Amino acid sequence: MSESTEKKLDATGLFCPEPVFRTKIEIERMQVGEIIIVSADDPAAEDDISRWVTRNGHELLDMSKDGETITFKIKKVK
Repeated sequence: MSESTEKKLDATGLFCPEPVFRTKIEIERMQVGEIIIVSADDPAAEDDISRWVTRNGHELLDMSKDGETITFKIKKVK
């Protein structure tokens, strides 16, 4: 039941830098190995969140787009 360990963050309607800030705050609250699903519709979020995840040593498991909404699946690594 890995679904129960996944957290969700809805950052739709927010603009740079809010989606990245909120992702950072939520990941800081998580335990190593936990996964968060982040949804954002700011076009800048695609690059901003992807770069932040890599720069901070976490793992971007998946990224997908559905219309304007970008969904990130991020695993906390450290």
